[in-house]
Amino acid sequence: MPFEKFDRSRLLILPLSERVSDIDVSLMLDPDTAEVTFDHPKLDMLAERIVLAKEKKAASILMYGAHVIRSGCGPFMIRLMEQGFINHLATNGAGAIHDFEFALKGVTCESVAKYISEGQFGLWQESGMLNDILREGVADGLGAGEAIGRYIWENNLPYRDSSVLANAYRLQIPATVHIGIGNDIIHEHPNCDGAVLGEASYTDFLIYAKTIENLDGGVFLNFGSAVAGPEVYLKCLAMARNVAKQEGRTIFDITTAVFDLLPIEGEDYHSTPPKSDPRYYFRPWKTILARTTADGGRSCYIQGNHRDTLPALARKIFAKTGL
Repeated sequence: MPFEKFDRSRLLILPLSERVSDIDVSLMLDPDTAEVTFDHPKLDMLAERIVLAKEKKAASILMYGAHVIRSGCGPFMIRLMEQGFINHLATNGAGAIHDFEFALKGVTCESVAKYISEGQFGLWQESGMLNDILREGVADGLGAGEAIGRYIWENNLPYRDSSVLANAYRLQIPATVHIGIGNDIIHEHPNCDGAVLGEASYTDFLIYAKTIENLDGGVFLNFGSAVAGPEVYLKCLAMARNVAKQEGRTIFDITTAVFDLLPIEGEDYHSTPPKSDPRYYFRPWKTILARTTADGGRSCYIQGNHRDTLPALARKIFAKTGL
């Protein structure tokens, strides 16, 4: 006999107008006027490698966690796309949800502590719209990122100009969303379809793997994605290298960078920590900084808040090219 399942029709779904949101669009950083004071000795090298990747027409991928969107970095990411320095964006499900809520209502981010106590966390009507948007996208053969970006852009949502996914759609740059089923608030909703989530995200996985086929001479940036970022990258790189080997090519000339808060600077992060060290389980270190660049690539770690580090890197790139 199948196990009994939770009946989602019993849920009370409230409008976003009744939610207290912690963040609004006023925090968005203006690439032209934002004060940028952060610096790091590795930023110049990284900016040079990104400029070189553009010249070579190699992949420049920016993988980001949800906090990057919540920190107001979207306009800098859009400028990097517009100038051709980033040609693939990737995030997790939460990154897409924050992007959509910002575009639709100009607010995002609820208090988990408040709403989990009230039994209301994540159960907001407008957020659940994403399930229907993904269903429409799958019907048209789209991945999750393009489906959401298309909806935001073509429906002219009020704050679409600061939406990373919408502007990726406008510029026809892949923006992929890598969903872990059960991880995101929209999975609570009665209109969520696991098969749709799987197809939308798996399509994006294959789009991502295709981009990574062009990573030789390119750059992979990981901003604050401690699990999805390194794990999806690892599998797609394995696929791309498998095909490249059969074709007599290599994908070893890779520059990778991890931007996060863990204090590991000063460590030899080009080698994987021993399993006796708890930092062995910090996937960005062993996967992005060590293992996948062991055959001739280069990597760097930059510690800091995303609101400081991402604009600082972008400004370095723009300065090198006079933009």
